[in-house]
Amino acid sequence: MHGDVIGMLNTLRRGGIRDARVLDAMASVPREQFVPPGQRGEAYADRALAIDCGQTISQPLMVAVVVQALDIQAGDRVLDVGTGSGYQAAVLAACGAEVVGIERLTQLAESARQRLTAAGYDIPVHVGDGTLGLPDLAPFDAIAVAATAPWLPPALPRQLSERGRLVIPLHREGEQMDELVRLRLLDGRWVTDNLGPCRFVPLIGGDAYLG
Repeated sequence: MHGDVIGMLNTLRRGGIRDARVLDAMASVPREQFVPPGQRGEAYADRALAIDCGQTISQPLMVAVVVQALDIQAGDRVLDVGTGSGYQAAVLAACGAEVVGIERLTQLAESARQRLTAAGYDIPVHVGDGTLGLPDLAPFDAIAVAATAPWLPPALPRQLSERGRLVIPLHREGEQMDELVRLRLLDGRWVTDNLGPCRFVPLIGGDAYLG
């Protein structure tokens, strides 16, 4: 394990990441393969990096927070909304999940497929409106949304299984930062947890921000 990965893991632990599966997954996924070639020297720095089409790859700590909050179990079916570079999908798969991605930008979806395949992950990435999810493939045990929405798109929680988990950043009117929120379906009722402030690119789609 090279020094950049060790440094990243130390940052994750200081940031509250305690789930050994998440730490092992973050250590195993070659993050440098999911960033543009000119930024590979900064791949393990704890900050977001620009990728194609004006999008970003989230900082490692934020990815780890999302994945830890989803409490992934081996064999869980997970929907990755806003797949982008494919990095978070790879981390979810490294935790033992069966992952399917959805990305609205064809160019990003294609490059994510290529990166995931090159890194050894067999993860389908669909092109479509992430705010609508993938109802034909539901239910999912967990859904991760990698962009900020003005409200919770109603199609997404409907695609969760019983005891399903959904993590999404939501914009709070008048606030500088977004709020990372987890919803869990427990015994037929919703439980909501606020996971702290965050900043993501906007979620573009028919039931979020219009592009």
